[in-house]
Amino acid sequence: MRIAITGAAGFVGRSVVRLLVARGDDVVAIVRDPARTRDLGAVKLVAGDLSSTAQLRDQFAGNDAVVHLAGIYRVGIPANERPAMLEANLGTTERVIDAAVAAGVPRILYASTVLAFGNTRARIVDETYHRDLADGFTSYYDETKYLAHEAVNERIRGGAPVLIVQPGTVYGPNDHSAIGIQLEQAFHGKLLYRSVDGLGVAPVHVDDLAAGIVAALDRGRIGESYVMAGSPMRQGEALAIAARAGGRRLPRVSVPALLLRLTAPLASRLPAALTARFGLPPNVAEVVSATDGVTYWASSAKAERELGFTNRPLDVGVRDAFGTG
Repeated sequence: MRIAITGAAGFVGRSVVRLLVARGDDVVAIVRDPARTRDLGAVKLVAGDLSSTAQLRDQFAGNDAVVHLAGIYRVGIPANERPAMLEANLGTTERVIDAAVAAGVPRILYASTVLAFGNTRARIVDETYHRDLADGFTSYYDETKYLAHEAVNERIRGGAPVLIVQPGTVYGPNDHSAIGIQLEQAFHGKLLYRSVDGLGVAPVHVDDLAAGIVAALDRGRIGESYVMAGSPMRQGEALAIAARAGGRRLPRVSVPALLLRLTAPLASRLPAALTARFGLPPNVAEVVSATDGVTYWASSAKAERELGFTNRPLDVGVRDAFGTG
């Protein structure tokens, strides 16, 4: 197959590209700066910032499939960064899907997220679940990904040949997300303190997710969504599993969510350079609303049944991701 992919240089994108290249697909990576992404291997690098539907249509022409992975994932951003996140997660998605349809691409895969379901309130939901918008959004990232998810579904209802993958909490080697860093630190015994132990996560190894994405690309049903997530657990449990897998103990010090709530108003008034020095995001209040007792839990049963999706247990996954061999 000839497959165009956005977000190829990202955390998930690199794993997907490796699988596609390994099996002999002709991969076209749309990247902002080809000179900085030559380590992707045997792929065709095409310069593009995903800002022009017309340009994307030309770049997608002649491809058998388009995989859209590009986007911004951050929680706790200041208000002045919201327009950029909305553009990256919603505007770019709309242009990519519309351009692929206009180019006559017969198969389009969009990477959404389990977060599009919002706070599942300790329930393990599936692809048929619809959130109550009266509950609001847990973060601006949550809001932008929900809007993008709905924009894609609207296009599916209009006949666009799109299928959706919804990953859980992705982790793996070279992961720079907050949960990924904490899992690695717990595995190596370098975690100084715990926080938001009650956050509900569903950890999925990046390589298992990549294999699931490729399976969906091959066998997924157009118009359908597929959750690809690990076993639902609390973050405190996930960190404990990581620590045990590395032969370590978790730190006893735990920062209560109440303390974070109380310090959020003060942190919001501090200069960004100062909060960054203490490892705090610019918007602590948003981090609290997105993590304190919130669960992002969904079942992968459909992807397991239809696509053969599998996800290694977390103790195995962290050893694979962070072990030295």
